[in-house]
Amino acid sequence: MEKTKILKAKDAEKIEADWGGLTWYASRKLGNSTEMTVGKCVIKPGCENPLHSHPNCYEILTLIEGKISHVIEDGKEVEMEPGDTISVPPNIPHKAKNIGNCDAVMYIAFDSADREMVKEKA
Repeated sequence: MEKTKILKAKDAEKIEADWGGLTWYASRKLGNSTEMTVGKCVIKPGCENPLHSHPNCYEILTLIEGKISHVIEDGKEVEMEPGDTISVPPNIPHKAKNIGNCDAVMYIAFDSADREMVKEKA
């Protein structure tokens, strides 16, 4: 039987990028999940994360703050506001662009504790 695990905020994995950054709260790498990866993505105003896909997992993203344009399937764009959620199947190239005036904050969850990411050609 698996035991409950707690990850203190100071132990979260933080990845900074020119466009914003990622904070990972749960994954196999962090040692507190064998089933999922959970994190937060922040995108600065006017910036976007790179076009990418996840070959081994399904992603669910909920916008908490700000406004984004999410590019999915063949360049189709969908505008998202706080509370909007998008579900992205494996191998679908996607990216988010902050089209608001403040940081866009998104919570993200993957159905694999070993999330993989592949950068796509734009």
